[in-house]
Amino acid sequence: MDLGLKGKVAMVAGASKGLGFAVAKVLAAEGAIVSMSSRNEEAIRGAAGIIRKQTGGNLLPVVADVRNRNDIENWHKLTSAEFGGVDLLYSNSGGPPAGSFSNLDDQAWQESFQLLLLSAIRLVRVVAPSMKARGGGSIVLSTSTSVKEPIPNLTLSNVLRASVSALAKSLSNELAPDNIRVNNAIPGRFDTDRVRELDTDRARKDGVSPEEQRRRMEAVIPLRRYGESEEFARAVAFLLSDAASYVTGTSLIVDGGMIRSAF
Repeated sequence: MDLGLKGKVAMVAGASKGLGFAVAKVLAAEGAIVSMSSRNEEAIRGAAGIIRKQTGGNLLPVVADVRNRNDIENWHKLTSAEFGGVDLLYSNSGGPPAGSFSNLDDQAWQESFQLLLLSAIRLVRVVAPSMKARGGGSIVLSTSTSVKEPIPNLTLSNVLRASVSALAKSLSNELAPDNIRVNNAIPGRFDTDRVRELDTDRARKDGVSPEEQRRRMEAVIPLRRYGESEEFARAVAFLLSDAASYVTGTSLIVDGGMIRSAF
């Protein structure tokens, strides 16, 4: 299937590693022009070099902290100056600290709000006018299985990612007249640094090895394994693509069947 991504300009946040890197790589392999960002200059330039070598793609690495409005606006400005506008956006960031409600102060809530929700708001705010001027576009906001089933000891993520999901649904209605689609992508447990960090934290609390903790988690996933990052990235590429031209306001769960909910 031709996804119709060739020549489309995509902004991919948090793209130096993990799921963001995988999304940038898959989009580049499909022929999209990818502007990819990360807070770390060395990391994002290295990631772009790897993808360029593997795919031959056209990539623009940019240093940007999605918690910072000026960084987001500058990233969009550089992308538009280089490629003429933006057609696709993958909004993504690192996860907030683990912790239960009683252990979280105002600063933790404020910082996580900036990281997860306000970053998505600001990213959409800067790309939507460009997409409208180009006749439409597609946006995917990354969330978590916690929007369907809250995860113990991840209170910040549970609350704020649910807000991101609500934002996507609201935006899908508001931006549809401009031919801009907005969807959520919900990753389950993928073999990334973030998931390994969470497994290590849980293992320490339970007094088991990280390997044993991973086996415990894999046992409750019907496919009995963690996902590979590119499996998630291919799902995101579909949502961003013309192949999903009649899909908006929905959430695509990519979790190996882990979520038990029927809806």
